[in-house]
Amino acid sequence: MYGRERGCSNWLKYAGLWTRPPSSMSLFAIWVGWKLLRHGQKFALYTLGFINTRRIYDRPNDYGLKYHCLGLTTADEVHLGCFFAKYAAQDASRIELHERAYKTDLGIPVPNFDVEPVVANVIVFHGSTTSIDTQPYIDMARKLIRRRCNVLLLSYRGFGTSSGTPSESGLQLDAQAALDYITNNPSLSALPTFLYGFCLGGAVAIDLAARNPTAISGVVVQNTFLSVPSLVRDWRYIGWLAKHLVTQRWDSATKVPSIPATVPMLFLSGANDELVSKKHMEGLWDIRKGATPSELDRFESFAGGTHLYTELCPGFWDKIDSWINAVLPVSNTTRVTAL
Repeated sequence: MYGRERGCSNWLKYAGLWTRPPSSMSLFAIWVGWKLLRHGQKFALYTLGFINTRRIYDRPNDYGLKYHCLGLTTADEVHLGCFFAKYAAQDASRIELHERAYKTDLGIPVPNFDVEPVVANVIVFHGSTTSIDTQPYIDMARKLIRRRCNVLLLSYRGFGTSSGTPSESGLQLDAQAALDYITNNPSLSALPTFLYGFCLGGAVAIDLAARNPTAISGVVVQNTFLSVPSLVRDWRYIGWLAKHLVTQRWDSATKVPSIPATVPMLFLSGANDELVSKKHMEGLWDIRKGATPSELDRFESFAGGTHLYTELCPGFWDKIDSWINAVLPVSNTTRVTAL
């Protein structure tokens, strides 16, 4: 009996550790753990936004484009350092000189900027581990200029020379500031405006279009995901648990149905994407088809396309040209034949 009583006493002693009010040290440990979890996942998702370089590596003029550093101020007073390349400001001889010097051929003639008018605005949303001052995004601007577009390369808070620290709510404000710049400028707002997002940028573009459908003429997403929890769920062993702890959700799967059929979408998927499984792009496409499909929606899969290099696949820009040509108003008869 004595042994049983002692055992019962020990059990009650340890049980008391769980029933007594937590100590201040325990509460502090829980608080620290939550902070590490919360900010750790932000660092993982917006890595480059937490590396305080505050410098620019490449500029559009290094590639023959005329541009200006566009400073945008968000609703929460964060300053964004973006690039804006206006179609009408370009100099054909300058572009051709650069391309001869560096032996680059984009496969499409330089427009006659004095005769051929601009046809659209494009806001480009970069990924989480890249920024607008890198060759892939400046090359994209070059190719979009060739297609007679104004190009706004948005730099999120914390990235490049932009102030602040990145978060889901913060990037939503950044995207809104970029769109507001277009819609508040009469010479720009008269043109169709397209959104182009890569990976994380695809989620930003989908979110912006869902909140501003009447201001958007089309959305292009490349190698993006259903949601961050869906990405985390793919992690081996711990995904089932970690998905419940995600605070940066970027739930595109629930936002795509809010984009009306009047805003056509183009999905560009690398079939060999090693970072974001192609099932995410296929899932978004299935959601779009079942919710608010447009006859102009397209899903293009590129065999051999990896996460970062899908745009190097044969026919990549041909698919974009075909889609834009279908989406732009038929009355616009001055479009360049390469579109």
